[in-house]
Amino acid sequence: MEFSVDGKDELLMRLVNYFVTEENYSPIVVNGVRDEIWLQNQEGPYKIIRINCNYIHNQEQLEYDLSKVKNVMKQVKKKTLSFTMNALNILLDLNEDVKLEEEKNISSISIKDVKDVNSKELKEIFPHINEKLLLDEKGLELIFNVTNNINEKTEKENKVFENIFRPKKIVVTHILVVINVVLFLIMVAIGGMDFSGSFLVKFGAMFTPLVKTGEVWRLVTAGFLHGGILHLFFNMYALYLIGTQVENFVGKWKFLLIYFLSMIAGSLMSAVIHPTTVSVGASGAIFGLLGAMLYFGYTYRVYLGNVMRSQIIPVILFNLILGFMMPGIDNTAHIGGLIGGVLAAMALGVQRKENSIQKINGWVVLIIYYVFFLYLLFGR
Repeated sequence: MEFSVDGKDELLMRLVNYFVTEENYSPIVVNGVRDEIWLQNQEGPYKIIRINCNYIHNQEQLEYDLSKVKNVMKQVKKKTLSFTMNALNILLDLNEDVKLEEEKNISSISIKDVKDVNSKELKEIFPHINEKLLLDEKGLELIFNVTNNINEKTEKENKVFENIFRPKKIVVTHILVVINVVLFLIMVAIGGMDFSGSFLVKFGAMFTPLVKTGEVWRLVTAGFLHGGILHLFFNMYALYLIGTQVENFVGKWKFLLIYFLSMIAGSLMSAVIHPTTVSVGASGAIFGLLGAMLYFGYTYRVYLGNVMRSQIIPVILFNLILGFMMPGIDNTAHIGGLIGGVLAAMALGVQRKENSIQKINGWVVLIIYYVFFLYLLFGR
């Protein structure tokens, strides 16, 4: 017995297979819809592709249909913290009397059969779509191949994401915590509980006049010194909590680079804005790790959008506000470290989401940041 598939369903399967396997789109679960497929790719030419099999019989129904698309776009935009959102709305069963009109950020096209895929509008954005629609396959063969292709694609994607998010052995964070604690104990052994500015300067604290004389190493050493047991405790607790997450996501060497690049960025801003203040602490580098987490979360906002809104952004804002409210906290180092962390993470790239243009932009802006503050520090 020969098995046949409805022409509309067959076209739907071909389109879904193409967008998922060739254009890296992934399904969106949208509650309350029937006979519709929603796909998303934050790096795609359209961030959302919606394929609708429902019959659109008049202009009023089309307007209602577009309102549904806009509503889902708003939800995805909010979830993914996206600044812009555009959609391709593919209608597989549109009455010929219904006219498609221009809609802001929504491109609607009617496709009734495979021939319509060759339309100029679609071919300009997806030039190889017609070659990848499995045109020679029909019936059970089509269903089998589409299912198999999507399952293979999903399995491959799951392995990649599992590798990124699975717990890994943390090494660098622990080493950094130990170094900070050991240096603090050495300071206590030599000077007791004397954490005066002059004593901290002897160990390598940030002090702009000395940096200007050539002691640029203070931009780094200051990040490993602390002005008291509570200062050390809170910073090391934060470093442990945040550092383990960032190291797990980006890897040991990228983590180490982000840590030091952020530390230097924070120290530079502090040295310029507070030229007469003695400054110590790992918080500039820790804010850099928060900046890296912010960039990582935004890059994977499809998966971490809720975490960004509920955890990462509130923690950053709370600590910055706390820094402005409490005396004795060098918030300029925090802000500089945060900026340095975002730029360093952009420059080094995120696994599987690496973009050469973004990486180049990250390095360029980071270098401009360094040159600008070095000029303010030494050029005046």
